[in-house]
Amino acid sequence: MKKSFALPWRNFALLATIILFSVQKGQSQSVPMQYQYQFYQKFNAEVYSIENTAHTASKPFLMDEKLTAKYDSLMTGAPYRSEDSWLYRKIFNEHLFDVRKAEYTFYADPIVDLQLGRDISGNKTTWLNARGFQLGGTIGDKFSFYSSGFENQGRFAKYYDDYVNQLRFVQGQAYDRKHGRTNTKDWSYVTAIISYSPIKQLNFTLGQDKLFIGDGYRSLLLSDYAANYPFFKTTLTLGPVQYTAVWANMQDSNVQQFDVFGNNRRKWTAVHYFDWNITNRLALGFYNAYTAPEADNTGKRRGFDANFINPLFFASSIGPSSQPGNSIAGFTGRYKFVDKHAVYGQVLLDKAKAVGGETKTTTGWQAGVRGADLLGVRSLNYLVEYNKAEPNMYTGAERLSNFTQFGEPLAHPLGNDFNELLGILNYSAGRFDFQGQLMYAKYNLSAFINKDGDLVRTVRPFINSGRDNYNTTLNASMHYAHGTISFLVNPRTNLRVEIGGLYRREKSNIYTTTTTLLTFGIRSSFRNLYQDF
Repeated sequence: MKKSFALPWRNFALLATIILFSVQKGQSQSVPMQYQYQFYQKFNAEVYSIENTAHTASKPFLMDEKLTAKYDSLMTGAPYRSEDSWLYRKIFNEHLFDVRKAEYTFYADPIVDLQLGRDISGNKTTWLNARGFQLGGTIGDKFSFYSSGFENQGRFAKYYDDYVNQLRFVQGQAYDRKHGRTNTKDWSYVTAIISYSPIKQLNFTLGQDKLFIGDGYRSLLLSDYAANYPFFKTTLTLGPVQYTAVWANMQDSNVQQFDVFGNNRRKWTAVHYFDWNITNRLALGFYNAYTAPEADNTGKRRGFDANFINPLFFASSIGPSSQPGNSIAGFTGRYKFVDKHAVYGQVLLDKAKAVGGETKTTTGWQAGVRGADLLGVRSLNYLVEYNKAEPNMYTGAERLSNFTQFGEPLAHPLGNDFNELLGILNYSAGRFDFQGQLMYAKYNLSAFINKDGDLVRTVRPFINSGRDNYNTTLNASMHYAHGTISFLVNPRTNLRVEIGGLYRREKSNIYTTTTTLLTFGIRSSFRNLYQDF
């Protein structure tokens, strides 16, 4: 393909000029609302109302008038009385530091995630000791910022422990600094973003965090399962149309390194997503992503090709000539069949090119239904979802072009070659919250060897004993159940007292593992940490 360096910039300049001169100015939307499934589902009644025209797939949401009223009600909690003490207000209702001026706002809080549990099946005590912070604020009505961080130590249930030991990485967070030296895991986790909206219809976000595309609990396109990563994101909203473009830098610690810049090989990922609200009820989306290694396996850098940052949709799928990699494309749909209830789905196509030059198109799809006020019960939210992906989804000719971050899937936790059915029910009453989840999955954990003899593993890692024989087909199934009861102490930090129970049984043709885990914790922060894999 012929290289083009000038044309993309002319396209972008023209597009930006049209946008800036064709839209009307309004109050900017510059504040991203931190994404956590349990928190976001409390917006189901508003988001999936047939009166609401909000774009629901690209997350985190940008705060606007459609969400502000509900968000404020969730953040207020029980109003304090004038005679309540400063300490009472700070514990139950307010940020520890909270400055609100006409020109700017600022808040900051200490946050913790302290858990104690018992893995009954594994006969071991589990615990988590995470201490951290969150801070954020705004400057004017166009600029906002947010950061959070944790210093962590912990011991996990056996299946989770096996996962960390295999990857040397705590799921979705960071390296285990004490890998191989102790049973206690030790790691850090930090996010930081800045967001700028020059006009209401246009937002730029720069930071180190996670993104999610889809209406479901899982996403086959882009999820928040893997560790956070540096990215630049542009979101353009023109009435019924929303366009999102993301450029991100990923890493892989399990391939040979050729330089001393950092500890890992690096790769670039570009994502385009176009969401069209055809009516208040029906929405269709179009997605593509391209992952390209920074250097080939001989250490030769592939240079920079401006096609990689071309903002035009599907431009990256063509594949920059100097950066051959892995391209995937997909489609999303959502239909509000009655008020507050919607069916949704995804279809994904991945045409992978093997080292030998052969290509094969693999597919995946998702179908689900979700909503609020189930059976007329206020604040009773539900979701039922089915996910499927064929073998070799998300994999490229080189390991470094796999759709992964630090070896973890950027889409579904099970990687590829799986079928999954899950359901989630959540009910809130005052400050009490009840949630239950059931999941059943079947998957293949085999490795694949191409005709050139190079080992190309599936995205999902081998995490338990008995998975070391690469020539053995490992068909496995998993039953998973998880329930929590929590009391919300402070909505500003999502501080809650929580008890939980987890059951997980994984069975293959050569091994069976069972986990029964009971936990108690004092938890805070807005983030998804997954255990259902």
